[in-house]
Amino acid sequence: MCYTLPMSNEMKSVDQTTLENLLYLSRLSPESTDMATLKRQVDEIVGYFKILSKYDDSENPYDAYPTTEAEKLREDEIVPGLEMHDVKKINESNFLDGYFQVPKVLGEGA
Repeated sequence: MCYTLPMSNEMKSVDQTTLENLLYLSRLSPESTDMATLKRQVDEIVGYFKILSKYDDSENPYDAYPTTEAEKLREDEIVPGLEMHDVKKINESNFLDGYFQVPKVLGEGA
């Protein structure tokens, strides 16, 4: 059973070029489709947009939620980093030839 909503007399109609473009995009061929039925159905769909346009959607849906601290980012400022000789003192036992030794990650079970 098919239900249709009543539409006004000012129903917009889809032109032939638009209909052909829709056929191409939907991968339908004019030979396999009843063009009159398809045009009527597309015209009905376009008419439903007029009904939907009556509803105001200009309200921002994000206004319903409070702002969070995540929106406040830190200031970009340059701070001094660690000096290499300070890093060596902290981890001197694992420092070798200018590199830090770390546990082997790859191997059995990796």
